[in-house]
Amino acid sequence: MSIEQIKFDQNGLVPTIVQDAGSKEVLTLAYMNKESLAKSLETRETWFYSRSRQELWHKGATSGNTQQIVDMRFDCDSDAIVVLVVPAGPACHKGDYTCFSDSLFEDQAVRTNPTRFAIIDELERVIAEREAEMPEGAYTTYLFEKGVDKILKKVGEEAGEVIIAAKNRDPEELKWEVSDLLYHLLVLLREQKLPLDDVLSVLEERHKK
Repeated sequence: MSIEQIKFDQNGLVPTIVQDAGSKEVLTLAYMNKESLAKSLETRETWFYSRSRQELWHKGATSGNTQQIVDMRFDCDSDAIVVLVVPAGPACHKGDYTCFSDSLFEDQAVRTNPTRFAIIDELERVIAEREAEMPEGAYTTYLFEKGVDKILKKVGEEAGEVIIAAKNRDPEELKWEVSDLLYHLLVLLREQKLPLDDVLSVLEERHKK
């Protein structure tokens, strides 16, 4: 990316969409000017321009909820930017994982991706939300608090349960144990900051061979 390729508006700003590199959830919409864009490229953390305060601001400078930049992309007209990040906490000033947590639809299921793997997308999003917000009493919060050793222990336990269920030829038990294993694997990927998309890319490459 070259800053000279970006088309800033009459106020010297460009709209910037921040997206979780792992879950692909849109976290926030902000604005950058040439200086904040340059600092973002230099530091690999998000810097924006506040239209209300008319000054630069470093996301997470006071809250600690910084956003490590994985990639920055501009659109075909060069007048908008998408920033893929690894968030260190909630993106929203209200403490929510994303600024876009409210739906215009009363039934939020309307937003669900209508594919057979939609639940995987939703589960990945919820796990990312739990890591960012760490709500008290949630099992996923407990796993993140205990850390990688606890998560790995659960992955091992659930893998063992899958083996036992399969050996017992018990499809009812097997579907529950595989569900538990998939969930804990998704938690592990999130803890390791490894997007599920990277795993899918490996499977795709292997399939081509």
